Amino acid sequence: MLHLFPYLPARRGTAPEADVCLIAEGCYPYVSGGVSSWIDWLMRSQPELSFSVLAILPTRPDGSPRYPRPDNLRAIHHMRLDDLEIGFGRNWPEMSPKWLAQRLVRLLQNGEFDDLGALLERLGAPRNRPQIDVLLNSRQAWETLCKCYAAMPQSSFLAYFWAWRTLAGGLFRALTFPLPSARVYHAVSTGYAGLVGARAALETGRPSLITEHGIYSNERRIEILMAEWITNSIDTGFDFSDDREDVRDFWAAAFESFARIGYEAASEVVALYADNNAFQQALGAEPTKLRVIPNGVDIARFQTLPERRSGAPTIAFIGRVTPIKDVQTFIDVAEQVAHAVPGLRALVIGPMDEDPEYARSCMDEVRNRGLSDMVSFTGPVDVRDYFGEIDVMVLTSISEAQPLVILEAGASGVPCVATDVGACREILEGAADGRRKPEAPGGIVVPVGAPGETAQAVIKLLTDPELRHTYGETLRARVHDRYRSETIARTYADFYGRYLATPSTLEA
Repeated sequence: MLHLFPYLPARRGTAPEADVCLIAEGCYPYVSGGVSSWIDWLMRSQPELSFSVLAILPTRPDGSPRYPRPDNLRAIHHMRLDDLEIGFGRNWPEMSPKWLAQRLVRLLQNGEFDDLGALLERLGAPRNRPQIDVLLNSRQAWETLCKCYAAMPQSSFLAYFWAWRTLAGGLFRALTFPLPSARVYHAVSTGYAGLVGARAALETGRPSLITEHGIYSNERRIEILMAEWITNSIDTGFDFSDDREDVRDFWAAAFESFARIGYEAASEVVALYADNNAFQQALGAEPTKLRVIPNGVDIARFQTLPERRSGAPTIAFIGRVTPIKDVQTFIDVAEQVAHAVPGLRALVIGPMDEDPEYARSCMDEVRNRGLSDMVSFTGPVDVRDYFGEIDVMVLTSISEAQPLVILEAGASGVPCVATDVGACREILEGAADGRRKPEAPGGIVVPVGAPGETAQAVIKLLTDPELRHTYGETLRARVHDRYRSETIARTYADFYGRYLATPSTLEA
């Protein structure tokens, strides 16, 4: 692999800031749950190692961190995707707009790794790179943008302009932000986090690792398809022979390109379950780099739950209140189940600040349907305080990786009804394949966006206490056997140990 610059901490004779720099986009420490909880667990599970976090944020955080700071967390660095002052110089770098446009088109549309190295060289030494304001708002930047647009002239220029500003701007920030010094760089997604990891590998010679909880580029594609603020300019109707690309294609291709770059730079690429390794390989990850390390759950924390306070039959959704979790379908399910199960109580448990507009629409829907006495929104809480109240957990997500909430429900003996996404089927039904016999179920798997089938599955469990208990205990046994956090912690200790023990190619 090409290494562009000397390993700065080694050159200066100072120790790296941390053993591991975790690169996290849009989560830790200001968003609770999901990947943020995993990052908090990972640092606490490795007390012998020191960590720093490079938090990639859309804008300046407007709240306090959601997690107490671990003793081994040395620093949190904030890279804002709206920051125009990242960088140092006020002069345009040594490259023409034409040259830059050619590289950007290939980087954003094809994920050409060699072009990333070439761009880093033209931007100059890390402490001399131009400010983002220069790279986005200068005359040369305008010329670059116009030349890039020539590759997609059928699109609305205004729509292309804002897409380019966002995607090229994110790329420039990933390549210009001051890189924390570390012995290992570990991105917890692809996207901009993966780009920073790729840059770190090129500039420092240190290992770059990736752990994907979901397939980031697939999740972004879903969000892009659902986004009302992206408007295509081409109406092809039913003409499937028309292969012209439009702005939605531009957005989706860019995130796939970032994934390809991250995978190529990484020493190892981790997924939470085997099916996602196949997606990573399809996006260019080398099979020899791929491995699986599942999520783990602290079994002891869920062995003793607070006593149940309500005798009402209770279902719950647990997760972020965002479109990709499809909370609207959970509301549909609750309304249908209530017709068959008198006295039903439905809880929506989780943070509501990631997409406030969507959260408001869910609350409005509950109110407009007259369901406010049945459906409650708790906001962020300690889920342990609620599992003793829940009879069936319902997960309605459009996309998932390996949901920690199902593992926590299993550790609590609560059966689940979940959509057939990510590792939900593997957890609830066991990892049956051609070499294994099917296992006893710990829940019921349903199609995505199918409130009728989901409601029937929930009714089946709520109205049959013996079946509900059997499923809950089966899931509990499976989680105890395969998903203990201490086992996963040892796996990560070995994982890091191999790379921390290997000197950089620049230090060897």
